[in-house]
This record gives sequence, C-alpha cells and structure tokens, in this order.
Amino acid sequence: MDKSLIRNFSIIAHIDHGKSTLADRILELTGAIDKRHKGTQLLDDMDLERERGITIKASMVRLLYRAHDAKDYILNLIDTPGHVDFTYEVSKSLAACEGAVLVIDASQGIEAQTVANYYLALENNLEVIPVINKIDLVSIDLPKVKKQITSVLGFKEEDIILASAKDGSGIEDILERIIKIIPAPQGEENHPLKALVFDCRFDPYKGVVVFVRITDGNITAQTQLKMMHSGEVYKIEELGVFQNLKYSAVDSLTCGEVGYFTANIREAREIIIGDTITDVKNPCLDVFPGYRQPKPLVFCGIYPVNPGDFPELRDAMDKLKLSDASFVFEPENSQSFGSGFRCGFLGLLHMEIVQERLEREYNLNLILTVPNVVYRVIKNSGETLDVDTPARLPAEQEIREAQEPYVSLLMIIPVESIEAVCDFTKSRRGVFQSNEYLSEDRVKLTFSVPLSEIIVDFYDRMKSLTKGYGSLDYEFKDYLSTKLVKLDILLNGQACDAFSSLMCKDKAYSRAHALVNKLKELIPRQLFEVSIQAAVGSQILAAQKIRSVGKHVTAKCYGGDITRKRKLWEEQKKGKKRLKQFGKVEIPQEAFLEVLKI
Repeated sequence: MDKSLIRNFSIIAHIDHGKSTLADRILELTGAIDKRHKGTQLLDDMDLERERGITIKASMVRLLYRAHDAKDYILNLIDTPGHVDFTYEVSKSLAACEGAVLVIDASQGIEAQTVANYYLALENNLEVIPVINKIDLVSIDLPKVKKQITSVLGFKEEDIILASAKDGSGIEDILERIIKIIPAPQGEENHPLKALVFDCRFDPYKGVVVFVRITDGNITAQTQLKMMHSGEVYKIEELGVFQNLKYSAVDSLTCGEVGYFTANIREAREIIIGDTITDVKNPCLDVFPGYRQPKPLVFCGIYPVNPGDFPELRDAMDKLKLSDASFVFEPENSQSFGSGFRCGFLGLLHMEIVQERLEREYNLNLILTVPNVVYRVIKNSGETLDVDTPARLPAEQEIREAQEPYVSLLMIIPVESIEAVCDFTKSRRGVFQSNEYLSEDRVKLTFSVPLSEIIVDFYDRMKSLTKGYGSLDYEFKDYLSTKLVKLDILLNGQACDAFSSLMCKDKAYSRAHALVNKLKELIPRQLFEVSIQAAVGSQILAAQKIRSVGKHVTAKCYGGDITRKRKLWEEQKKGKKRLKQFGKVEIPQEAFLEVLKI
C-alpha cells in the first residue's frame, strides 16, 4: 500500500448545516453506493438519528476515488455530530485524521459550533478546507457569508469552495481539494506496530468491533495484539476495513490505514477508547497520550421500572459505553427505586439520547431522576467533596463553603435579539463578559453562567427569542461560591428521593411551587388524601393536597335513623386515616419525565 495515496479526513460543522447529506453525495460520487438505491443520511445508521435529523455517533467509511491525475486514492471519511453535547465524538475523530472539511450553511453563516469545531481542528494540527453548503437556496447572501469566513476564521476568499449537497454541485471540487491540500499520513512500515483505538461498536454477530488507525508498522490476521494501557492481549479473529458501507475482511493493514478488528473480547468494558495497540512480540516503546476524558456536566439516576431488569440494564450500559465513551455510570441504591445507576452526561440532549437508546435498542423500561450538576462542598474539617446527588450533601452545620460550576457561554445571535437574549441570560444569573459584531446583523455574546441554569431549557428558550437563528456553545470555566440547598419533595410526610434536587437558595422558592403544582396535576387521586410538600430542611416552602377518591358508603342506607349513616362515615374516616398512614402513593412514570422539564 502506497501511503501517498491515502487521505484521512473528517466532516465538521454546526448542527443541521448539511454534513450527513454532503457525506451521502461523496459516497455516491466515489461509487460506494448505487445512485438508483440511494437513501438519505446513509452514515447515520441509528433510527434515532434519522428521526431527529441529527448525527449522534461519528461514522467511518473507506472510499476509493480516481482523481483528475488518473491515480486511485483511498479516502477514509469520518462524519461527525454537530451538537455541543457530542463534541467528544468530534474531538476523538479528529485525532485519527490529517484534515477536515468545515461546512458552513449559506443561509445561516457561521454559528457557535462552527467556531468551536474549527478550533478543535486547529488544536489537532489539521488542514481545514472551508465549504459553503446549500448554495442552491434562493434566500442566501453569499458575499456576506464569505466575509464572515474570512474575517472570523481567517481564510482567504479563494480557499472557499461553494457546494450544494442537495444537487451534488461542488462535490468533485471538494474531493480534488482534499487530495491536493490534506497531507498523506506519516509513519514507517518497518517500525514496531503502533495503532490508535479511536472508536468501538457492538455488533450482534461479530461482538465488539474495534476501529483502529495504524500509525507505524502493520497488522496481519496472525498478529497477537496488546493493549498498552490495559495490558490485555488478544488474538485477532477478523481483520478488515469498513468499505462501501460493509465490513470487508483483509489480510493486513499497514501504516496510514484505518480499519477494524474483532477478537474474543468477552467484556465490553475491556476496551478503552484512545488506547494504544502494539504487537506482543515486537512492542513499540512509546504510547499515545490517550484522549482527554470528558468531564460529565449533568448527572441523574437511571433505574429499571422492574427491579428484575437490573442485570439487563448493566449489560446494556456496558455495550452502550463502547459506542459512547463520554457516557459514565456507577451503581447506586435508592430508597424509592432499589438498584440502579448514577450516570454522567455531557448535556441534557446527551441524557435524552442515552435514555432513548437504552429503551429502544435493549428493550428496557426506565425511570430517570431529576438531573443535577456536580457541586463542590468544603466541610468545616477542610475536606472537599464532589456532590452529584442530593443524598451525598452533608448536613448544613458541617458545610463551610459550597461552590457550583460556571461555564463560559458563547452565543451567536441576530443583532435585533440582543436585548431579549441579554435580559433572559441575566435572569438565569448570567454575567455579561463581552460582545463582538461578526457582521451587520450577527453578534457574538460571551457570558459567565452557572451550569445548572443552562442544562434544562436554556437552549430552547434562546432559540425562541432569536426566532431559530441563535446558536450557543459552552465550556467549563471554574467553581464559584454559592448558597446551596437541598429541596425535598414529601408525599404524606415521606421524602421521595427521585424528586430531590440541589440548587441555589435564591431559586428554591419558585422551584418548590412549580414542582408541587405540577405533581398535583400528574399524580392520580388515591383512595386516601395525598399531601404534597416541598421543603428545605425543616422549612416547608410550598404545599398542595390531592383529595381522596370518594366512595358512597351510605348508598345502601335508605331511611332509618341518621346514626346508622354517622357510624358508617366514622368507620370510613378511620379506614382512610389508616390508608394514609400505611398506603403507598402510586406515581405514574410520566410524572418523573415531566418533572425533568420544569
């Protein structure tokens, strides 16, 4: 294999700028698929991705392309997600490439994630090719978008390629530019084997499929592989490349190539994304530093509705972590739900996607608790605790200082929405940092905001205020001091830990009333009266009552002395008092999901 004929590249962009459609046209032009049998979003192989119209998982495919110089090139293409919650998928994909195609929507211009992904590519020392997509649309201003790209990202106007992924124009220009601009992979074939594990999947027939990028040396089907970080040794069962959307077995992979292998990997958790692979007999001396582990920003508990499904849930999470290394979990027990897991996510959309994948792909019925961020508590003894669940918060008298995570929030919005967006962000305890005008009608705003204020509905509200034209990106900044309280929900005096949450003291009163009123709507009437209370410590902030279901116990009494009816009413009163004392309040599953949205 001639390394000079290999090109490894990713497609990066903001969400909904046409990455997956562009990848479809590249697949068609290179003959990877038959045009008569073409579909849409071919690399988005999950039903969930197609339904939502977003890429969740980075996808790799190998293509063959005959360029204008009459040479046959091998193109290894990785299509990446665009939403801020899946930035980790982008960063680990870029580590396996030498270049990136940066796609910008001609109608929307540069967005927040466009800028973030561009700087990710620069951090990895990649060659970046700017492409303006959707030039077939009528309502676009090309000169304005070109000016944005040259002024904000620093490209020359002649570097920009105009394309339409819908009708296929400009696709050939992109492929020719990839061959001309993106360098061939480096590495020496006669050096000891050194390869990077950049992705994994679980296939029901093949088991664990490990995707690798060979940096030095080569792999054959007879090579015994060693994982440098974990120390595990594997015998290859199948070696191949993912070509034309199919697994294709090969005899060997050499330096510069991207492929996959399967081995007798029994436990999904054995594979570490970012690990270095070498040959047992002739190991390499140095290892890749590994991927920087993403820090989960949102935590919640996930429990099976049926406690007997706990082993299935554990296996499902192990398999899911193979294809999503940013998802973290650890076992925990709840008084209300029994055994489950404390899970960490990169954002609320990430949490939704994980829940839907577990329910769809593994046929599980789940309950999620209220999401929380990780607070930091310094005790009087000087000990520092990371608190990601209300149950772990120490008693108030033990706490010297509580801190909450703040993020640097970057928003790119239309100029006419500045006042509304600034007022809204300040209402979420945001502190204005800076602004920069990108063009006559677009402005970049930077705020410092508590993470807990943006994880639930901030993105949706900001989209509404900007009529859909706003975009945001955020990164963790620091922990700052706050007044932290634990809000408990009591049902007939019993705390329901699924509804407990940690928050800033200033927000507790409004949150308590919202929760109590919502639960009154969601919990059905029982045979006994249900008292719903929201409390911080011993202080009740809000309360509501759900009346009991009435039963006409005196229906059989016709005529006679009133004392007969009074006797029956007294008996009923005693029974309801006993029910209220020992009866269990039935909470429908929808209540847990609805409370997440408050």
